[in-house]
Amino acid sequence: MADTTHADDTMPPAPGTAGAKDARAKRAERKAARLAREITAFSRAHGGAEGQLAYIGQAGTRIVLVGTDGGWGDLVAPTHEIAAAAAERAGLTLHETFDGELAARVRTGPYEWTRMAGIQLGGPSNG
Repeated sequence: MADTTHADDTMPPAPGTAGAKDARAKRAERKAARLAREITAFSRAHGGAEGQLAYIGQAGTRIVLVGTDGGWGDLVAPTHEIAAAAAERAGLTLHETFDGELAARVRTGPYEWTRMAGIQLGGPSNG
């Protein structure tokens, strides 16, 4: 009897096949869900949040978050589509640009001021 092999779920799908597209879609969905959980956690910790999506080239899209209390942070998604899906899933209100009212709410602390001024004025180094 000849030995035969059968494709099963343990073998990765061949590139360019429908199975590969399904696998990529599932990975993208998992990444969006993970980012949405992080956005939701940030929002809870800061009394709510709004954000903006900024394309950063091949690295993907930056999700800039600004909390109601002025706290801020960011996340990076591999694609703009994943970033948008995560923001939608988390219920994040998005702004077209990071200026005006949104930027005015950001509160920086001593660390940011030391880093920003220190680089130019001989303060603490980056390393």
